Amino acid sequence: MESPFVVPEHDNNPPESRWMDISVPLRNEMVHWPGDPPVKIERVHDMEHGESNNLSVISMGSHTGTHIDAPLHFIKSGAGIDMMPLEVAVGLARVIEIQDPESIKVKELIPHNISCGERILFKTRNSSHAWKSDAFVQDFVSLSREAALLLAESGVAAVGVDYLSVGGYKRNGSEVHRILLGAGVWLIEGLDLSQVVPGYYDMICLPLRLYRGDGAPARAILRPVPAQSSMEED
Repeated sequence: MESPFVVPEHDNNPPESRWMDISVPLRNEMVHWPGDPPVKIERVHDMEHGESNNLSVISMGSHTGTHIDAPLHFIKSGAGIDMMPLEVAVGLARVIEIQDPESIKVKELIPHNISCGERILFKTRNSSHAWKSDAFVQDFVSLSREAALLLAESGVAAVGVDYLSVGGYKRNGSEVHRILLGAGVWLIEGLDLSQVVPGYYDMICLPLRLYRGDGAPARAILRPVPAQSSMEED
């Protein structure tokens, strides 16, 4: 897979201040959640075939690749993706690296003193392992129920994970979603944090504005911020 962090030659900004794309490129045959519609991108107008322009039709599930879950995904009366406050996914974010190979557990979160309003992105072995396969990886690192409760009680604004779901496959997936979405925590799923070191970043992650959407594809980018700036923001 081509690295999403290639910087154009004309970019003269120092590496430490450049924006990094942490989105997963959408393409045919890419991994998707079992049972969800696969990605299908078809060129219906093609200049290679003598037509005047290129035009494609895209078919995919709304929770494919890098995307944001709206409360409506699991909460019947919840807000749709079109109602997401922009500040939820635009602003200072903190990347926390998780060492546990199985799940994100409370004991590993406590030392980080997660506080109300934070945007937390979890980097796990998923970023370097799971995204290498076009086949669905069932044993991806996900949030434990207890960790989800801690984050909900902490009042974080958003939680981001580096595979297709915050909850496990056939293990607490629905419950973890309901805990977080029911507490007003917006979920960013399908991130690739393989080239990102733990720390503070400016983040922009905006979903397509689908009316009453349960979720939508998003483009997510990060830019490192100086340690002093992150302390002042806190």
